[in-house]
Amino acid sequence: MGSVKDLRVIEHPDGEKAGVGVFTFSDRYSVFDYGEMPDKIDGKGASLCLISAYFFERLEEEGIETHYLGLLDGEKVKRIDEIEKPVNEMKVKLFRVIKPHKNNGYDYSAFKEGLKNYLIPLEVIYRNKLPEGSSVFRRLERGELKLEDLGLKEKPVPGMKLERPIIDFSTKLEDEDRYLSVQEAKEISGLGENLEKLIDLTMKINDIITRRMVEIGIENEDGKVEFAVDEKGSIVLVDAVGTPDECRFSYDGFELSKEILRRHYRKTYWYKRLRVTKGTENWRKVMGRPPNLPENLRVAVSNMYKAIANEVIGRKIFDCPSLKEVVKELKEIKEST
Repeated sequence: MGSVKDLRVIEHPDGEKAGVGVFTFSDRYSVFDYGEMPDKIDGKGASLCLISAYFFERLEEEGIETHYLGLLDGEKVKRIDEIEKPVNEMKVKLFRVIKPHKNNGYDYSAFKEGLKNYLIPLEVIYRNKLPEGSSVFRRLERGELKLEDLGLKEKPVPGMKLERPIIDFSTKLEDEDRYLSVQEAKEISGLGENLEKLIDLTMKINDIITRRMVEIGIENEDGKVEFAVDEKGSIVLVDAVGTPDECRFSYDGFELSKEILRRHYRKTYWYKRLRVTKGTENWRKVMGRPPNLPENLRVAVSNMYKAIANEVIGRKIFDCPSLKEVVKELKEIKEST
């Protein structure tokens, strides 16, 4: 079980043989790596499930291999165009999760070139824009990034659109995510020079998601993707893709993503404590229960997920206001707090 979706294993991956499982996308949410937060966002799970299925199918049409096997509607496996009501279960191929050995740091020696049937221990981030709140600004300020790493000549400003997308890497299987250089990503992933194939795939995935979002008036500012190496040694897309939890979208200049929830919590005393506590021993237990969301914000964010799903899929699967109406309400909530 993850913080926002559950996994039911039908066949375990073993050796060089992939397994089969079912993702159940829940209405839970997580921010700041804390884990499950106290509220549920109605319809969020089904929205993420259907958006992700749409993009998996679209990407496969464009020749990109994925672990997607279909949506579960009861006992039947269906394609997105066969779905008539919200569903939150997806059948997928499973690959081995090999945990790096932890001992005064993390040992990735198990990840060697030629390894097959495993989850690549990286999160891959593409950036088309540098919105306010992007980690890039903090990392530049701390000296963890240089302008040349980003292909930039001048210091970026919030809202800056990039001429060419930036590809960033972070760890996937450590207690806390940390950003990696390209060389570090090569070393810990087991891909070596094949990392270039993963970068090319990420650029293509970004382009396909971006084109669809442009069609419905949404800007794809950045996003996260995850990959595995399958039984044949091919790099395949896994987890979920193209959703407001994996991406940072905006509509008419207003951000549509989990950043809405992060922004709310940044105003709380709980977040002030989090900033000094995170990373210490048992920090999640020390932090205690986060405060609940205001009801009007919880409902508006629920409608945001549903409205984006309707727009992406191109059909009204969810009964909710239009995306334009939802954004108007979210703007009003933001201005009143």
